[in-house]
Amino acid sequence: MRITGVNIPDAKRVVVALTYIHGIGESRAVKILTKTKIDEDKKAKDLTKDEVNKIQTTIKDDYITEGELRQIIRTNITNLKDSKAYRGTRHERGLPARGQRTKSNSRTVRGNTRKTAGSGKRKVELK
Repeated sequence: MRITGVNIPDAKRVVVALTYIHGIGESRAVKILTKTKIDEDKKAKDLTKDEVNKIQTTIKDDYITEGELRQIIRTNITNLKDSKAYRGTRHERGLPARGQRTKSNSRTVRGNTRKTAGSGKRKVELK
């Protein structure tokens, strides 16, 4: 079954299946189902065509999802990069943008992977 261009898994509950759509999490899925008056415990394969249409129209009218949402996020990031904001420079470098530590975490992003505890440390140049 397809909703807003995304294949929804049939074997899962409707609440979980709706989270496969980019921009819809669990809380939003619950809101959509209460608005359309569909039981949350129902499996996705048990939905009727009428119920699927109700879900599709609710998502289309009330929420920004999938391609449009990805495009908005991409333009926001490019605006941060163009304005040379701190978060924009972190995005350019591929580093964490929200204040996470980088000394012990995000090693793989920095190209400093260690197989064992002591190996793989960056060598300090001697002067």
